[in-house]
Amino acid sequence: MTLRQKSPLTPGQRFQISDTYDDLTKHTPEKSLLVPLKKHGGRDNHGRVSARHRGGGNKIFYRLIDFKRDKVGIPAVVEGIEYDPNRNSRIVLLQYEDGEKRYILAPLGIKVGDKVESGENAEIKIGNALPLKNMPVGTVVHNVELTRGKGGQLGRSAGAAIELAAKEGNYAIIKLPSGEQRMVHITCYATVGQVGNLDAKNIVLGKAGKMRHIGKKPHVRGVAMNPCDHPHGGGEGKSGIGRKHPVSPWGKPALGKLTRKRKNTSNRFIIIRRKNRKIVV
Repeated sequence: MTLRQKSPLTPGQRFQISDTYDDLTKHTPEKSLLVPLKKHGGRDNHGRVSARHRGGGNKIFYRLIDFKRDKVGIPAVVEGIEYDPNRNSRIVLLQYEDGEKRYILAPLGIKVGDKVESGENAEIKIGNALPLKNMPVGTVVHNVELTRGKGGQLGRSAGAAIELAAKEGNYAIIKLPSGEQRMVHITCYATVGQVGNLDAKNIVLGKAGKMRHIGKKPHVRGVAMNPCDHPHGGGEGKSGIGRKHPVSPWGKPALGKLTRKRKNTSNRFIIIRRKNRKIVV
């Protein structure tokens, strides 16, 4: 991936840093792996806006990605590297020996013509998927499962790299890019290598219209509104929120206050948290 800073012929190009897409080898998606993606504009089943500032955007199709990598023991050849509008990483089209085609996330360094495989007997090679118990400590992986057979949930964005730090009994300890360390069962699958498209975080849209193309509408600050429109509104000139804790337009605590009910999550497997970097006892 190569980035390009355009000559500022228009105000929108003054600070724009765009992608040249020179790493793509296939520019038309596989039709058998496309699914129509219906837009809802942030509205729920009653037609009311439940998620604000969403709507519009370019029409896109969802690419069916194989996060499970459950075609065990069947080699596949990389047919092409493609763009996916639903994520910031690239995707790879695989052609299996039995004729089936599937998409996977594109690891860093993969090329057209490379052979990949999944299964316990797969070698430690970029793009191969195998259980954590069959990988040596220190291996860099992505698309890591939290529950065996559910599919990869960790390390799926561009540039993500997860390190296999240790193995103790039936669990492996992995270190996430955020600094968090957690335990995952050693039978869970992971894909060898780092996710490609490292420069995705350096792209600068440059203008508001590009954000509208993504499907995000303008977000007005509460302090810029009138008191009848938002609890932060009002005041002479530029003013703060005027209260101890920030709230939403409906008076609910915001910006850090936990409002969701506690769910049965996998927090008990966290060894070091990402926020305070303290060891969980």
